[in-house]
Amino acid sequence: MSEEKTAHKRRPRYKGRNPRRFEERYKEQNPEKYAAEVEHIIAKGQTPAGTHRPICVAEILDVLSLKSGEVALDATLGYGGHSQELLAQVTPEGRLFAVDVDPIELPKTEARLRALGFEEDALIVRQMNFSGVRSLLYEAGGGFDGILADLGVSSMQIDNPERGFTFKADGPLDLRLNPNRGATAADLLKKLSTPELQRILAENADEPFAKEIAQAIKGHQSPIETTTALAAVIVDALKKARPKPLESAARKSVQRTFMALRIAVNEEFSVLDRFLQILPHCLNPGGRVAILSFHSGEDRRVKKAFAYGAQLGTYAKISDAPIRPSAEECRANPRATCAKLRWAVRSDLPLE
Repeated sequence: MSEEKTAHKRRPRYKGRNPRRFEERYKEQNPEKYAAEVEHIIAKGQTPAGTHRPICVAEILDVLSLKSGEVALDATLGYGGHSQELLAQVTPEGRLFAVDVDPIELPKTEARLRALGFEEDALIVRQMNFSGVRSLLYEAGGGFDGILADLGVSSMQIDNPERGFTFKADGPLDLRLNPNRGATAADLLKKLSTPELQRILAENADEPFAKEIAQAIKGHQSPIETTTALAAVIVDALKKARPKPLESAARKSVQRTFMALRIAVNEEFSVLDRFLQILPHCLNPGGRVAILSFHSGEDRRVKKAFAYGAQLGTYAKISDAPIRPSAEECRANPRATCAKLRWAVRSDLPLE
């Protein structure tokens, strides 16, 4: 009996010297096999497709100051770059709990960390929203010695057109962190009135042309279903609002609109508010928390919650000002530019 031959799978074909489409960048998405190529891309200050570069790693490790034997939580696992460093601090005697809401990226990240030798006794992974991490306290032994929350969207989500986060390539207008739950951005646009959409653009992204963009979207002749279609409508709206709109200004309005819709689709502000509310109850006395934000609305909420906790005596210490990425990191990774890191230390006082 002859053995069946496996058909040879050809690599993706692309025009030009370098691949442009996400699905063509097979080397970037396979760093284990093409390490040299990936390092070359990183050296140019770019993020390889399908990966994510953790931000403010040294600053976060310094703030949390974890020790072997302690129990920590990465409330936004993402690609696992922060978790890998936290595991190095708490192991071999301690544990790291890591959660993420994304069912697509979570198993990939868990597999990468398991391949590095982190077994179930050291790394506990759960798919869940970080507003529900209080349910982990019993398993964690009552509380965490350190908690990290990186509020940024991962590059893997942004770069993949199928996820609908980017306007640089055509894809479904989705924007859900968990594509198995809730309505897409396209569905949301159909339901919103013009004043409601204008409010979302203004409140979630401080968009100066919220009114004009909302009117253009709602006045479009057909439902907007794709990322590039939405971007085109926004650019057209700005051309009418400004006689000679700068390309950079139009691009920023497109970015802000996508961000505002993403925040609305995933209810990010309300989820963050719930997380900040339960946060002190999840920390052991003396426990430390670090929160990395990328948007003024997020940073205001974190700043206010920490200040209120300090006033109540819940937090013994809080950061006086946000920690920013170094100039060197921003040059090496432009996506770090708008990051702000705030921290707090839980007091020894009992919580009500």
